[in-house]
Amino acid sequence: MAIEQLNGFLLHRRPYRETSYLVSIFTLERGRVSAVVKGVRGSKSDKKSLLQPFQPLLINVSGRQELKNLQQVESTAPRFGLTAQALFSAMYLNEILNRLLAVEIPQPEIFSLYQYSLQALTAGGEIEPVLRQFELGLLDELGYGLDLAHDSDSGERLVSDCYYQLIPEQGLRAVLDKISSPYYFSGRVLLQVASGQWDNSSLHCAKRITRSALNPLLGSKPLTSRELFKQTHFASKGR
Repeated sequence: MAIEQLNGFLLHRRPYRETSYLVSIFTLERGRVSAVVKGVRGSKSDKKSLLQPFQPLLINVSGRQELKNLQQVESTAPRFGLTAQALFSAMYLNEILNRLLAVEIPQPEIFSLYQYSLQALTAGGEIEPVLRQFELGLLDELGYGLDLAHDSDSGERLVSDCYYQLIPEQGLRAVLDKISSPYYFSGRVLLQVASGQWDNSSLHCAKRITRSALNPLLGSKPLTSRELFKQTHFASKGR
């Protein structure tokens, strides 16, 4: 049976039968890979201790079916040291990748974007720009990106002092009169988002845009990472 060696990160794991795990691993070479890890639950094996989120891994997998067998695992670098809001944000990245990535379709650009985002979150800077940049990049690579610098009707570049409405699955259209819509933005702010110039206005705009694009793809099931963040945030406010 051929064994394949892959570099990746654990996205998700869950118990399987009495002693095993089912894992989802985002790999550089194969994209998202699903595998069973046998005989590790309840043990102190190296496999179990290494199969943690945000730990760079080198894994050996075998099998011709979609569900592989994970034979060996080792670390290739120290685990990313994420805490507090940065940790919840990284969990969010894992969760949307696990939901949106097809099985065994290589996505090297998304893999690089993911690594960069983990590094940025670990560095301790502002979190919102990292998340918005990741979401926009992910949508682009998956084929759902939006042109945020041009009018979808005319094809002309947006004008800073004009206003535009985002039409789902179509793009931006100029509007002459102010409208009541969560997807009504100034050209200036949209151009900031398109060029990655972040302030409160452009971050707020980007969040609305990415939510509108991601929600239909993610489905109606709530994101666990988002719920955990809300619970922890409200608990800390109460102290």
